[in-house]
Amino acid sequence: MKQKKDKAWFALFTVPTLIAFVTVVIIPFFIGIYYSFFSWDGIPANPKIFVGFENYANLFGEKRFMTSAWLTTKFTVMTLIAVNVIGLGLALLVTTKLKVRNIARSMFFMPNLIGGLILGYIWKFIFSDAFLVIGEVTGFKSIFFNWMIDPQYSLYAMVIVFTWQMAGYVMIIYIAGIGSIPEDVLEAAKVDGANFWQKLTKITFPLLMPSFTICLFLSVSNSFKIFDVNLSLTGGGPNNATEMLAMNIYNEIFGYNNFGYGQSKAIIFFIIVAAITLTQVAITKKKEVEM
Repeated sequence: MKQKKDKAWFALFTVPTLIAFVTVVIIPFFIGIYYSFFSWDGIPANPKIFVGFENYANLFGEKRFMTSAWLTTKFTVMTLIAVNVIGLGLALLVTTKLKVRNIARSMFFMPNLIGGLILGYIWKFIFSDAFLVIGEVTGFKSIFFNWMIDPQYSLYAMVIVFTWQMAGYVMIIYIAGIGSIPEDVLEAAKVDGANFWQKLTKITFPLLMPSFTICLFLSVSNSFKIFDVNLSLTGGGPNNATEMLAMNIYNEIFGYNNFGYGQSKAIIFFIIVAAITLTQVAITKKKEVEM
């Protein structure tokens, strides 16, 4: 009787979520695969022309798509390093005997609570207007100028904003991982004469591998899928110099009305992100240390 009751409660909470997931994610995904084999502008009244794999063949020869793929890869590598180094550093800082560690945790996590669109508009004002004022006052105009008009600096601006938003989130995951490390192991290392660096590299890092797996996965997937900050901060500019893959797909579908071609880009994008993240998880899972 108890098992039936437990299954009923389980179904009550999981079935609605499962229905929503299938309706919002699974069904549209397969519909998108279907549309990717057609040339269509997305208007229901207009005919769909079956082109087979032509859309997929054309996108690999499209310079703008390949440029977006390269920019997204470059952005992901930079943010992957920055987010995890800063996030881990903050986690190590707030797990010490720092008196204001609880306040520090809240402050470092707070940027993650701000929506990406709002965050982008806030930092756009900083990089375009506030930097000009700082440059005039300090005289360092080679550093403090309107970053939004420079292709290279615009990309760095996106890296800074994404890192500022994401570092506090991965910090929480690293804090949980550090908190799960047995104190007796660290005490034994201290008794054996291990210094801070030795304890960090020989004990803390190996035992944090489960946290590394999660944080690297989140960093890679969110970096590849970035759209909201890209839209509000740079808009893909200047001259498409910061157009990431997600924005490239969005512009293809809703800007140029190439619905079928844009869907083929989305499918390839999904395959790329899935392949990279699954490979990363498989590699880091092997390195995890079980206590």
